[in-house]
Amino acid sequence: MAVFLGAALSAAVPVLAAADDKGALQGAEQAAYLEELKRLYLTGNERQALLTHTNALLETYALRAGYQVGQAQRQDLLYRFEVGNAGDLILREESRGQQGTAISVRNQRVSVFGIDPFIRYECPTGGIRCVLLNPVDGSQLLSIVRDHQGAGELAKALSFLIRNVQKG
Repeated sequence: MAVFLGAALSAAVPVLAAADDKGALQGAEQAAYLEELKRLYLTGNERQALLTHTNALLETYALRAGYQVGQAQRQDLLYRFEVGNAGDLILREESRGQQGTAISVRNQRVSVFGIDPFIRYECPTGGIRCVLLNPVDGSQLLSIVRDHQGAGELAKALSFLIRNVQKG
């Protein structure tokens, strides 16, 4: 038993060291992510690259009426972010009826100063959507089609965008 415990402890030490190394690389990984976005969107402006990427992801993973088979009131949900006054992001939500005739637009101001920039999301197993949560109060911020990878990428881009806007 003592031999087994000793082997388990010695195996755990490299894992802890690897976790510390990963934390050190995180800054480099973040810089590489931001540089890749600037290269992808042909801009030298970090905020513009993040905003363009976030809006492209919102368009790609939009919850469209075509995904809502069997739902009573199917509608397209389209979102777009803009940078407002200092410390504000403006989320534009547009919902369109199935025929495209009934359009509703709602703007929501998200003040980013003093909040944790980490965006959480939920993708219920029985549903057709993922929900990104408002970092201010944990309420629903927006809905996209149920795609864990897409929700994760969108949450990451939006978290970086919030951090960028928090810098001023």
